[in-house]
Amino acid sequence: MQHVYKTKGVCASEIHFDVEDNIIRKVDFLGGCPGNTLGVSKLIEGMSVNEAISKLKGIDCRGKGTSCPDQLSKALEELKQDAV
Repeated sequence: MQHVYKTKGVCASEIHFDVEDNIIRKVDFLGGCPGNTLGVSKLIEGMSVNEAISKLKGIDCRGKGTSCPDQLSKALEELKQDAV
């Protein structure tokens, strides 16, 4: 099932992602730095939700207090909360 997360404070406007059995299957960022967002997407596909959150949470971009990877961690945390 595809999930859509509206980002805050970053160049990417949305993150579309699929999670199946707690494993990230696909991630697409709308906007942002193409090379970086594609790299992050490829690196975390096949990773567990918890591992991705632990690796991405708190990454900062240019003093914004967040980043595209950090926003993805927030999207995954929200998904976990909704599953409870």
